[in-house]
Amino acid sequence: MKILLVENYPNSPLGNVGTALAERDAEIITIAAHGGEPIPESPDGYDGLIMLGGAQSALDDDDYPFLPALARLSRAFGDSGRTVLGICLGSQILARAYGGGNVLNRPVEFGYLPISPLPEAADDPVLSGLTRPTPIFHFHKDTVRLPEGAVRLAESDMTPNQAWRMGTNVYAVQFHFEASREVVANWSREGEDHILPHAPDWPTRLPLELETNGPIADALGLELGRRWVKLAAGDAL
Repeated sequence: MKILLVENYPNSPLGNVGTALAERDAEIITIAAHGGEPIPESPDGYDGLIMLGGAQSALDDDDYPFLPALARLSRAFGDSGRTVLGICLGSQILARAYGGGNVLNRPVEFGYLPISPLPEAADDPVLSGLTRPTPIFHFHKDTVRLPEGAVRLAESDMTPNQAWRMGTNVYAVQFHFEASREVVANWSREGEDHILPHAPDWPTRLPLELETNGPIADALGLELGRRWVKLAAGDAL
């Protein structure tokens, strides 16, 4: 199994999804798009695509001119039947690719906050791993209006479209299920200047959050990661 990973922003590790891929000995080809590495023109040679998050919007073409090419590539992966996963900014790029809308500069949704499954998630190969409201890590402002034909799978109090699917193979997830406790701790250190304006007590809260909500979020993140990898590998579901 060969997966194309597109990094839209520095310091965006695969975390729980990387663990799930390593369990299957997946080959991961990483494109640091934020650093100027070119976006492939086609999905040929790959079994799946993962697009990670970033601080920019999905429409910020002037400062991140690779975004239109990435939107086209993600649509090409999806239309070819290959499995696609967009996380946070990646999910917003998928909305753009499939003709949905991007809603910019809302209030920040940050921290370990619950997501809830919708009835459509119950028999979904990936999101059926979310069976009840569960805390998971969030860090975003923007959200999406769903493309025509999208299936909504999960929501939070602030964000109705936390997870959705196009067809049977394209998954868009707003929340950071890839963000293990190690990733969250690192982001909290490295991104303090971005966090404190929205959550000034986060450094004080962080140890308890990692102790209480962290293991629950990691278990869910790994479960969802394993399910997506199983789908990408073409296993029977």
